[in-house]
Amino acid sequence: MKTKTIKQAISFNTSPIKVYEMIMDAEKHSAFTQSKVEMSPEVKGDFCVFDGYCHGYNIELIEGEKIVQAWHFEEDGWPEDHYSICTFHIDLENNKTKLYFEQSGIPEHKAKSLFDGWEKYYWKPMKEFIKNGGVK
Repeated sequence: MKTKTIKQAISFNTSPIKVYEMIMDAEKHSAFTQSKVEMSPEVKGDFCVFDGYCHGYNIELIEGEKIVQAWHFEEDGWPEDHYSICTFHIDLENNKTKLYFEQSGIPEHKAKSLFDGWEKYYWKPMKEFIKNGGVK
């Protein structure tokens, strides 16, 4: 199977630890995605997001700095035993938090929809959540 990698960079008006928590804290993740979320805070721990649409496990966790996870998507044409690797690098730059995101191992025919999906279902809702005071 041919695969692709996508990369994105996003700025948030909050601290790096708050961005980390939005991804890794099940309650906060559920709040901004408006979906059921289960999230282990441990390396090798499992997660399930968007009401089961995505699931996987944690590979590396550095609080406030880095998240590496294996993600499986319930998508047509996504092999049942295949995981892509999502890396979230979180940095403080010019009083804003910069998130550098990379997802590798995406089945080639799903790269465009996932690129767009991260923006629509993660980055925009996270920014709205922060703007509306959801991050404390």
